[in-house]
Amino acid sequence: MAVKQSRKTQKNRIMLLLVIFIGCFVGLACRTAWIQVVRGEKLSREALQQQTSDMTVSAKRGKIYDRNLKVLASNVSAETMSISPQAFRDSIEKNDMSVSRVAKDLAEILDMKAEDVEARINANQSFSSLKDKVEKDVADQVRKYLEDHDLSGINIVEDVKRFYPYNNLASHVIGFVGKDNQGLEGIENIYDEVLSGVPGRVVTTRQSTGLESGTHYENYIEAQDGNSVVLTIDEVIQGYVEKHLENARIANKLEMGAAAIVMDVNTGEILAISSKPDYDLNAPFEITDAIREKYENIDDELKALEGEAYTKRFNEVIQTVRRNKVVVDSYEPGSTFKAVVASLGLETGAVGLEDTFSCSGSQQVLSERIHCANRNGHGTQTFAQTVQNSCNPGFIQIGQKIGGKDFLTGVRAFGFFEKTGIELPGEAVGAGFTLENFTELDLATSSFGQSITVTPLQMITAFSAVANGGKLYKPHLVKEIVNSENIVVEKNEPELVRQPISKETSETMRQVLESVVSQGGGKNAYLAGYRIAGKTGTSEKIPRGNSKYIASFISFAPADDPQVACLVILDQPEIGMPYYGGIIAAPVVKNIMEETLQYLGVQPRYSESEKEFVDIEVPDLSGKTKGEATTLLAEAGFRLRIKGDENEVIVDQIPKAHTRLPSGSTVVAYTKNTKVERTVTVPKVVGESASSAAAMLQSEGLNARIRGVPGGGAAVCSGQSPEAGTIVEPGTVVTVDFKYQGATD
Repeated sequence: MAVKQSRKTQKNRIMLLLVIFIGCFVGLACRTAWIQVVRGEKLSREALQQQTSDMTVSAKRGKIYDRNLKVLASNVSAETMSISPQAFRDSIEKNDMSVSRVAKDLAEILDMKAEDVEARINANQSFSSLKDKVEKDVADQVRKYLEDHDLSGINIVEDVKRFYPYNNLASHVIGFVGKDNQGLEGIENIYDEVLSGVPGRVVTTRQSTGLESGTHYENYIEAQDGNSVVLTIDEVIQGYVEKHLENARIANKLEMGAAAIVMDVNTGEILAISSKPDYDLNAPFEITDAIREKYENIDDELKALEGEAYTKRFNEVIQTVRRNKVVVDSYEPGSTFKAVVASLGLETGAVGLEDTFSCSGSQQVLSERIHCANRNGHGTQTFAQTVQNSCNPGFIQIGQKIGGKDFLTGVRAFGFFEKTGIELPGEAVGAGFTLENFTELDLATSSFGQSITVTPLQMITAFSAVANGGKLYKPHLVKEIVNSENIVVEKNEPELVRQPISKETSETMRQVLESVVSQGGGKNAYLAGYRIAGKTGTSEKIPRGNSKYIASFISFAPADDPQVACLVILDQPEIGMPYYGGIIAAPVVKNIMEETLQYLGVQPRYSESEKEFVDIEVPDLSGKTKGEATTLLAEAGFRLRIKGDENEVIVDQIPKAHTRLPSGSTVVAYTKNTKVERTVTVPKVVGESASSAAAMLQSEGLNARIRGVPGGGAAVCSGQSPEAGTIVEPGTVVTVDFKYQGATD
C-alpha cells in the first residue's frame, strides 16, 4: 500500500514538472515570438545604431543670384568634426598624454573653451559632435596635431557653410541661415526647401564595445545639391539705393530708419529694396553700432541677463536692424496717395482736367476744419495745379466728387488693404474702411492720404500702375529657379492682377505728375535731360501734434515712356530737422534715379531750356597755338584762359582733355614752363543762390557744374564738391547741388 502511494506521488511530481516545463517552453516561445514579430523591427534598428555611427553630411545649398547671375549667397568649404570619446581617450593614454592637455591644445586651435572640449572627450557615449563648420585651414591644423601626436578617434568630414560676398547688401531680402544651414529669414527662409537639397549620410561600423571597427566608411550616400534662386534684384541698382538711403538716414538724423524700393513698372519686378539700418548677413546675430545708437549700454545690459530674459531682450533689440520696413511696416502715405486719388477722379469721370478747385487755406468738413500746408490758400486752381500744389482742400473736393463707394472700390482695385503676395515673410496689409463705417470725414482725410495706412510695397505697386498704362502687376522678387548647371527649372513671368484705370487716364496722369516735378512741389527731384514724374508726401505720425513725421517721395521715369519707379521713405527726422518730403526725400530719389537711368542706358534728352546743363567733352589742346585752341574751344562752347607765353604751344590744360563740362565753362591752358603757377582755395557757396554761387566760383577761376533746380528765389545751394577750403588747380570743376526750399505738403 505504501509502495503504491509512493509511486503515485512520484508520478504526480513528474506530471507537475512536465507541466512546468511545458509552461516554460510555451512562455519562452511566446516571448521569442513577441520579440521577433512585435519588437523585431525596433530592436533591429537599435542594434544597428549600436553597431554603426551614422553622420549626416550637409548638401551644398543652392546659391542666390541677382538678375545678372552675380552671386549674392554661396557656400564655402568647411569641415565638421566628430569624436569617439573612448577611442580618443585610449589613444591619449597610449601616448602618455593627459586629457586636459589635449583638450587645451585643441581648444586653442578650434577657438573653443578648454573645459567644453574636455567634456566632449570625457563623455560617456560612443559618439558626439566636436565642432561644426570649421574652416579648412583650421581643420588642417587639427589633422597635423593628431598626426604629430599619433592620436586617433576624431573624424573630420567635408562640409559647407553659407557665405554672403556683399555682407550687408540686400540683407532684408536675402536673409540668412542657422547652424544647420536651415533658412531663418528672407529668401533663405521662404525658399528653404528649394535651396536645401537632400543631405547625404556617412555610416561607420563599430565593434560590440562601441569602438570604431576601422578608419574607412562602409557606406557613403552622396548629398544632392539644392537648386539656386535668381532674384529680380540688380546688384548695381541695389548698391545705388543703399548708398543714398544710408546717407539720408545719417544726414537727416532719422530716429526710425529709412526705406526705399525701385521697381520695373512694366513687369512688377523689384530691382532694389532696402531698409536702413541693416545688418551683416555673415554676422546676423551681432549687436551693431545702429543698435547701440538706439539702446545705450545695451552690451552691458545683455551681459547681465541669462536664459529667457536674455533671449527676450536680445530679440527685441535685434529687430532694430532686422525689420524690413518696405514689407512689414504700414504708414499713412500722406500726399503720395494723392496720385491714386487724382487717377480715380479722372477714371470715374468725377473730375476733369478743366475743372477748378478753390482753396482759402482750409476746408470745413462737418465739425472739423482741415488746413492746407499753405495757410494763405492757393485760390482757384486747375486740376493739374491742385496736384502740383498738393492742396488738401482741393483733394477733399476731389474725394467728395468721387463719393465714398467709388473711392473705396477704386482704392481696393489698386491693391490696397490686401497682401501683394511678395516672396518675403511678414507682409502687412495696411488698414482702411468698409463702406458701412466710411464717414464723410473719413473720405475727406483719406483723400489726402491720412487716416488710412498702406505699406511701401503697396504704394509703389499702385503708383507703377498709374505710370504703365493702368496695369496693376504683382510685385515679385524671384525671377527664376535654376539647377546646379544653371539650367532654368522654373520661371516666374509677370503676373497682371487687374487694370484699375484706363490707358488714357494713365497717359494724362503721366503729364500731370511730370508737372509736379517741373513746376510744383517736387522740384528737388528734377533731373536735367530726364523727364521725371513724381509726388511728394509728408505725414504726421499719431498722436498728432508730437512733431514726428514721415517724409516720402515717389516717382517714375521717363515720364513719357516709364521704365522704373522709385519710392523713398524717411521715418521720423530728429525734431527740429526739415521734414517735408519734397525737401529731404525728393533729392534722394533724384540721386537714385540719375544713377539708375544712366546704368540702364536710358539716354538723356535735353530741352532748349536745359542746354546749359548739358556737359560737353573738352577737346585736347596739346600742341595747339593760342589761336587754334581759341577756335577749337569756341566751336565746342568753351572759353580759353592762357597761362604762360601766348606765342608758345600748349603743353597741358585744366580740366584735362575728354573731361565733360557744362557749356560756357573756362579751360585753363598752360604753355611751356608755366604748369601750375598757383592753386585756388574753393570758396564756400552752400546757402548761396545760383547766380551768386556761379559768380563766386568764376571769380576764383573755377568752373561750376549745376545739379538740381537753380532757378527761382526759393532755390539755394545745398551742397558742393569739392568742399569749401579744398586746395585745387585753376579751372577745376566744382559740382554745386541746389535745393528748392518751398516744397511743402
